[in-house]
Amino acid sequence: MRLSVDTVALFRQAELRAEALVGLLRMISVLVLALSFALAAHDAAAPEGSEFLLRQWIYAATMMAGYFILGALAWLGYRRGWLRIWMIWPAAAADCLFFLYGVWMSMVNTGLPGSHTFVFPAVWLAPVVLAFGVLRFNPGIQAFIALLTVGGLALLIGLPPGEGFVPRSGAAAVFLSVPPNAMRVAMLALSAVVLVVAAVRTRRLLLRSITEAQNAANLTRYLPAQLAPRLAAGGLDELRRGRWQQMGVLFIDLRGFTHLSQDMTAAELSDFATEYRRRITAVAQATGGIVDKFMGDAAMIVFEEGEDPAAAANACIDCAFRLRSEIAAWSQAREAAGAPPLRAGIGLHWGAVFSGVVGTPDRLEFSVFGDTVNAAARLEQETKRLQADILASREILQIAGKDRDGAPWDIAAETELRGREGVLRLRGVRRS
Repeated sequence: MRLSVDTVALFRQAELRAEALVGLLRMISVLVLALSFALAAHDAAAPEGSEFLLRQWIYAATMMAGYFILGALAWLGYRRGWLRIWMIWPAAAADCLFFLYGVWMSMVNTGLPGSHTFVFPAVWLAPVVLAFGVLRFNPGIQAFIALLTVGGLALLIGLPPGEGFVPRSGAAAVFLSVPPNAMRVAMLALSAVVLVVAAVRTRRLLLRSITEAQNAANLTRYLPAQLAPRLAAGGLDELRRGRWQQMGVLFIDLRGFTHLSQDMTAAELSDFATEYRRRITAVAQATGGIVDKFMGDAAMIVFEEGEDPAAAANACIDCAFRLRSEIAAWSQAREAAGAPPLRAGIGLHWGAVFSGVVGTPDRLEFSVFGDTVNAAARLEQETKRLQADILASREILQIAGKDRDGAPWDIAAETELRGREGVLRLRGVRRS
């Protein structure tokens, strides 16, 4: 699979963090081994003046010191920012070489043959080294570590004994012969294969998680943020299928914008449109609405029924009054700066709509269709004729429990909207 530049960067950062963690675990492992070694050495019995135990201590101390330094370099390198991806490979090789060196030096010191490889304590660092590879979730590095570990041990068990070695007989000799050692190496190799498979699976799961997160992030560039829970629950296919539901629909449109924009430069018009959308979006988000779309100087905001239709209807009405106040405050600020004032018409209605996601994967759009949408748009246009700032249908007022006469509603009217059968009763707020 060809990975995007962003995905590759994320993987590299994750691998560097993993190497820093491995470095920290190396240092912890050395401290644990040093403590164990100190306790064991305290109880060890050796002839006075024997050089054997002294050399063994030196070999162990050298190996642990080098291993600790390797861990410290990886951890500090990440913290200081100079750790690079390519450095992980020699560090992984060093993991293997340190314990193989420890086993080999023990063999040299004792004169024991390779058949005694699994007698030495250093050899049991092999599972730890293999486990470190899994933390890197890189199958290539895991396979590299497995090859060095298993191959190195296979070579060690074939080494001849030193001078003066006297072969032993009996049960001990049987379990230290070639067949049992071959079985031990085979079992270690099998463990290594399982860990490589685990690394492959981990990397695939991580890649899928990153891909899904990036896809969701890309969708939110086009889809309203309020759809994120539905997108997570049912996925994009669920949103594509759409559904019928009750909804509050609000339209807002600036008055005289065409004439106003003629006196603006391109930069001024761009700044104006950006500010207008910012203010509309802020009010919509504050009241729980979804900005369905912007159409030049007009905007459509919808309020999903959810589990509480009355709350959704009230939020739609609240949004209308907040938008009215927002446009008025912006207009005053513009007038104070010597710019022309602003005025807007707002229409809102409640009813059944079909909502869903339409478009291609490259350009998706959340859309709402139905007679309710058309009615809300016509009510916004009716604000011109009735000299109103806000016109709301009786349907949305009834759902909200605000269909009583009186303030703030000072317009009561009935209208037949073009292209729609029947009379629509409404309440409105006169132009301020």
